[in-house]
Amino acid sequence: MHSSSPTASRTPLRPRPGASSRQESYQKDSSQDEAPKKTHHGRRHPHVPIPHIHHLHFKERIRHFTWTWFTMTMATGGIANVIYSVPYRFNGLYTIGCIFFILNIVLFVFNVAMITCRFKYHPETFLASILHPTESLFVPAWLISVGTILITITEYGTSDGKTGPWLFQTMRILFWVYCGLAVFFSCGIYLVMWSTQTFTIHQMTPVWIFPAYPLLVIGPHAGVLASKLNDLAALDIIIGGFVFQGIGFMVSLMIYAAFIYRLMTQKLPQESLRPGMFISIGPSGFTVAGVVMMGQSMPRVVPPNFMGEGMGELAGKVSLIVANWMGLWLWGLAIWFFIVSVGAHWSTVRYGRGKFAMTFYSYVFPNTALTSATFAIAKAFDCRPIRILGCVMTCLVIVAWIAVFSMMIHAVIVKDILWPQKQEDRAEGGWKTHPDERNVCDPRRCSSDAPVPDDSDGPLGSTDGAHQNGNGKAKEPLDDSGFEDGPMFVNEHSKSGHKERRYHASPETAADKYLDAIMRGNIDEEGAEDTVAKNRSERQREVHDMV
Repeated sequence: MHSSSPTASRTPLRPRPGASSRQESYQKDSSQDEAPKKTHHGRRHPHVPIPHIHHLHFKERIRHFTWTWFTMTMATGGIANVIYSVPYRFNGLYTIGCIFFILNIVLFVFNVAMITCRFKYHPETFLASILHPTESLFVPAWLISVGTILITITEYGTSDGKTGPWLFQTMRILFWVYCGLAVFFSCGIYLVMWSTQTFTIHQMTPVWIFPAYPLLVIGPHAGVLASKLNDLAALDIIIGGFVFQGIGFMVSLMIYAAFIYRLMTQKLPQESLRPGMFISIGPSGFTVAGVVMMGQSMPRVVPPNFMGEGMGELAGKVSLIVANWMGLWLWGLAIWFFIVSVGAHWSTVRYGRGKFAMTFYSYVFPNTALTSATFAIAKAFDCRPIRILGCVMTCLVIVAWIAVFSMMIHAVIVKDILWPQKQEDRAEGGWKTHPDERNVCDPRRCSSDAPVPDDSDGPLGSTDGAHQNGNGKAKEPLDDSGFEDGPMFVNEHSKSGHKERRYHASPETAADKYLDAIMRGNIDEEGAEDTVAKNRSERQREVHDMV
C-alpha cells in the first residue's frame, strides 16, 4: 500500500503522444495546467528546458586555450629535428627543415600570445590550470617546446659556418639555463599533483610521464651541442646531459611500471585517451638518441687522464661502445611500446570512434623521438636497412603531422576544441563548469539546436516543456523537471483511480545534471548508457524507499 505525500500532485494525466512501451510517460491535461508544482524539497520545476547556447565570443572561447596547445610546437620542432637527421640528403631537404624550424618559432609565439590573452581576460584560469588534475600535467609542454627550439637552433643555426662563435657560446649558456628550468618544472608539477590531487590506478595513462619530458630532451640537445663545441666545453655538456637524461628516464621507467599494471588490471584506456599511449615511446626514444650521440663524441673530447692517469683514450672508447649497446637495448623497448600503442588503436580506427583533441599530437612528437633514435642506431652500427627504415618513418611522421594539423584547424571551426568541456580544463575531479558556461552545449551533438522564434513560450521556442529538433518538429515533451526522464514516480494504484506523479528529488541532483549534459552533447557516448542506467536505478530505489 502506498502512502500519499502532502505535496504530491493528484492531477489527472493522459499518455503523451509517442511514448514508448519500454518507458511510459504522462503529460498533464492542458485544461488543468497550472503553475509549476513544488517538490518535497520546496523547489519549483521549470516547464521549459534551460537555454542552449551554441555561440561564444572570442574572449569566451579563449578561456579554453589550454597548455596542450604547446604540443603542436613540440611536434613541429620534432619534425624539423628529424629532417635534419635524415642521412640521405638531397637539394631542398635543408630548406624543408628550415621551413619547419621557422614555422615552429611562429607557432610558439602564437601560443604564447594566445595563452597570455587567456590569463589576461580570465586571470582565475592561471592558478586553475596549474591545479587542474589533467591540464596541470601539460604545463611543461611550453618548456619542452623551448627545448625543441634550442635543439633546432643548434642544428640549423650553427651548421656550415653560417654564424659566428657567439651563437655557440649563447647555446652553451642556454643549455644550462634550460636544465635548471627542466628540473624545477618537473619536480614542481609532480609536487603539486602529489599535494593537491588523488589518483587511482584506473585513471592512469602515460600522460603521467609528461612532467618528466623536459628532462628527456636534454640528452638529444647535449648530443647535438657537444658535436659543435671544443673538447672541454663539450665534455661538460655531455656529463650534464647524461645526468639529467638519466633522471628523466628513471622517473619515466617507474611510471612505466604503473602503466603496465593498469593495463593488466583495467584493460586498455577508452578510445579518446588512447593517443596518449604513444607518449610511452618518448622516454626510450629520446634516451637512445641522446646517449648514442653523446657517446659518439666521447673519444674526441675526453682528456688524456680522464678517470685515471693515462685512462682517457680507453675511457672514451669504452663509453662509445657502452652507449651504442645501451642505445640498441632501449631502441627495442621503444619499438615494443610503438607496436602496443598502434595495436590499441585498432578498435578506434575500425569503428570510427576517434574524436579530435590536442593530444592527437601524441601521434607525432613521441614518434619523432623514435625516428631520431632509429637514425642514431643506424649510424652507430652502420646499418643500411635501419637507415632506410628511418627514412620511411620520417615520411610517416610528416604525413601524420599534416593530418593532425589539418584536423586541428577543422576542430576549431566546428567547435570541437576551444569550447567548454572539450579540452583538458573540463569539469572533473571536483572542478566545476564556469557559471557563465553552464548552458553552453556541444553544437554538433546537442539535441536542441532550433532557432528561437519571437513568440516562443520558452528559450527553445517550444511549448509545454517540449524540445525541438533541427527540423523544427517537437520531440517528446519533458517532464516538469525540464529533463527527459526526469525525477518522477508514477503511482499505478492511487485512490482516485488516476495515475499520479510524485516528485522525489530536486532537479539539481547529480543524475539529472548528467542526463542534461548528455542531451547537450557535453559528455561522450562512451559508457554513457551504463552510467545513465545506474543513475536511473538509484533514483528508482530512492523513490521506492520514500513510498
